[in-house]
Amino acid sequence: MEPNFCQSCGMPLTDEVAGTNADGSKNRDYCIYCYKEGAFTQDFTMEQMIEHCALFTDDINKQSGLSLTPEQAKEQMRRFFPHLKRWKQGL
Repeated sequence: MEPNFCQSCGMPLTDEVAGTNADGSKNRDYCIYCYKEGAFTQDFTMEQMIEHCALFTDDINKQSGLSLTPEQAKEQMRRFFPHLKRWKQGL
């Protein structure tokens, strides 16, 4: 089974961190940090989201076993994020 990722920030998406729809049900596309009660929690551009997520590079490294610098993490996100539902524009 292919891992599911938040379609806004790229975080691995599990039931524990699933966002919520307006009716309180779990959202299967976005995490609780990006989507709550049927709306995005931040009015970010994709580049702003990348900058925000880069603040968590140490956490990303711990979870992935990598040792990326914040700049390397940003470059990976710049390649990955355009494929996510929130940022996809006619790929």
